[in-house]
Amino acid sequence: MDIKQEVLQKAQSAFAAAAALRVAPDEQRNAALLAMAAKIRASVDEIKAANQLDMKAGAEMGLSSAMLDRLKLTDSRIEDMAVGLDQVAEFDDPIGEVLSETVRPNGLNIQRISVPIGVIGIVYESRPNVTVDSAGLCIKSGNASLLRGGKEAVNSNICLAKMFAAACAEAGLPQGCVEIIESTDRQGVQEMIRMDEYVSLIVPRGGHGLIRTVVENASVPVLKHDRGLCNIYVDASCDIQRAVPCINNAKTQRPGTCNAVENLWVHKDNIAALKAIVSDLQASGVEVRGTEAVCAVCEGVNPATEEDFDTEYLDMIISVDIVDSAEDAIANIQKYSSGHSEAVFTDDAAVARKFLSEIDSACLYHNASTRFTDGGQFGMGAEIGISTNRLHARGPVGIRELTTYKYIGVGDYLSRK
Repeated sequence: MDIKQEVLQKAQSAFAAAAALRVAPDEQRNAALLAMAAKIRASVDEIKAANQLDMKAGAEMGLSSAMLDRLKLTDSRIEDMAVGLDQVAEFDDPIGEVLSETVRPNGLNIQRISVPIGVIGIVYESRPNVTVDSAGLCIKSGNASLLRGGKEAVNSNICLAKMFAAACAEAGLPQGCVEIIESTDRQGVQEMIRMDEYVSLIVPRGGHGLIRTVVENASVPVLKHDRGLCNIYVDASCDIQRAVPCINNAKTQRPGTCNAVENLWVHKDNIAALKAIVSDLQASGVEVRGTEAVCAVCEGVNPATEEDFDTEYLDMIISVDIVDSAEDAIANIQKYSSGHSEAVFTDDAAVARKFLSEIDSACLYHNASTRFTDGGQFGMGAEIGISTNRLHARGPVGIRELTTYKYIGVGDYLSRK
């Protein structure tokens, strides 16, 4: 079967399954999620064996340590996938909710009701847990999923997706509720993002190149999970002792994730904070790249280029500069940010208000790590991605962001006059 035929067949299967999911009761959708959670817990060795094939291939391809970390499935990460499904199953049904209701003067009752979107295509790289998180959220919200993972995680993704399809069948739902394109040929993505007859929404998750390719070539509407070029501003007034571990967390906890900080801006009147932060990051193994001003006051800092401040490292590297004011910091962040997540560390309420009102990113924090931009941390359970769009969803995309609506009008044999 050629790649075009494979994608068409999978898309048609998902489209047919979406019709069944649209009317499936919440209890049945939850049964599929819980069946998948049970399969994950019963198949740890099988999942790890598939993942080990990917890890071996990734090492041979020369993937960075941070990218290999994104790829790796440990016992705890496998359990986290199962726990995420358990949590999503416990959420209220997002389908059939009356979002608004009005009765017109002529007696026509109009309700706006939440409904599934249809078939959601997810194009993603590296992290195999995205397979489970995305499919689980789609099932809960009544959507079928058409998955296309990267070649780095092909064995892990296929293993998990087939497991999920079997779980759906156990719950009496079509296996097509979760379809995966097994070919890693890039042409598969091109075919998928133009299949608007069957696919209602595309969610790309990955590097800037992947996002650009999808946005520029898709005929299906796209919900972007753009690069995570996150920034932190340290103001003249902040509690240095408490800020240092937060910034370390933002960079080092999971440097290969999209919510890790990449650029740090420090006020010129808080050089003590700059030195403490740089020293702490270096002690954790972070390469600090700084401007001339930073190199002049901090030891062991490598010179930064203009390109560095426009780079999502996804690694133990950070770019640092000194700014004259909060206004300068905001201007720099607006220039380099991808619109994902930014944070300000300050004890000055006026500076915090200015930062939070003027920065136009999906998620903003005051005295908190950017690492909180996560569906689980937001109480959504799993997430399908972090949207940097303004429409129709922004920030962590959970089950409610995977619904749309329709209008239902009820009259007493009404005719329009």
